[in-house]
Amino acid sequence: MKKIFTYVVPALVLFSIGCSDGKKNEENKTVAEADSTTSEIQHIGSIEFIDPAFETLVDKGAGMELLAEGFEWSEGPVWVEEGNYLLFSDIPPNSIYKWSEEDSLSLYLKPSGYTGQSERKGEPGSNGLLITPSGALLLCQHGDRRIALMDAPLYNPAPNYSTLIDNYEGKRLNSPNDAVYHPNGDLFFTDPPYGLEGNVDDPAKEIPFQGVYRLDTEGQIHLQTDTLTRPNGIAFSPDGKILYVANSDGPKAWYSAFDLDENGNAVNGRIFYDATSLMGKEKGAPDGMVVDSKGNVWATGPGGVIVFNAEGKVIGKLKTGQATANCTLDTGEKYLYITADMYLLRLKLKG
Repeated sequence: MKKIFTYVVPALVLFSIGCSDGKKNEENKTVAEADSTTSEIQHIGSIEFIDPAFETLVDKGAGMELLAEGFEWSEGPVWVEEGNYLLFSDIPPNSIYKWSEEDSLSLYLKPSGYTGQSERKGEPGSNGLLITPSGALLLCQHGDRRIALMDAPLYNPAPNYSTLIDNYEGKRLNSPNDAVYHPNGDLFFTDPPYGLEGNVDDPAKEIPFQGVYRLDTEGQIHLQTDTLTRPNGIAFSPDGKILYVANSDGPKAWYSAFDLDENGNAVNGRIFYDATSLMGKEKGAPDGMVVDSKGNVWATGPGGVIVFNAEGKVIGKLKTGQATANCTLDTGEKYLYITADMYLLRLKLKG
């Protein structure tokens, strides 16, 4: 019998943060603090224990902690081990934020995804973020339609970028969305049309499909599949043998799995879990994901975060109550960090 644990949000003490340019959309960000009279942590949503295996990952008394709110569409979280802090994108305002236990929330980088001079509507900012093997910040940039590296150290960020890849066979990428490194150093990424102002019908769209690609360590790009209608979140199993890709298209809302052949390319595509029947019943769609060291897949989707074991069985759900974009783990898998629309959340794990 599954048990549902629901947490009520206590009164919040909210602190606004600003930035040097004083723009309104930056001033509206708030940090959730415990009420000084109660020392309670603010939680939102509920946790659904579906299989006993989930109890080995999450304590029954745990809750999703509200760390900050006021974002337009939070996405792409990445944990920075050197410094112990989280970076994540807020796509519409073209910004990246930093959160740490010691310093709370601050604006980290702007512009993050669109560096042009003309006005840009839609979702121009960065989406997925990674730390490269050499310690640089890698960004999936919607507005600039490329995957780029920040040409500045992590401890002293600056909006200076170099292009890692921006085209396939001479045609501009749509708007790179999310990326993951294979253990051998190859970079796999998804390229849906969400960052284009006109989405899939944008006249500036040059590639007739929405692809999943592999950028090898020699800088050569290889198409992995053009069959997914809206490829989105992407992750690898711990051994690097299975590639997971979320498809966030309403009529085809599922998570796919691929094997890798001897050349490192994705083959044998199949549906790992079909969430189409859940669409419209709860907020959200298949989106970003992370795989823990045990092979469990923490995948954002309808309702929040759906947690699967390596066989594709749903063992638990984190019901955020919001359209939830992505999640990531910190070093040692002590916490799961979740970007859920206007919220930044975290869940303490058993580790």
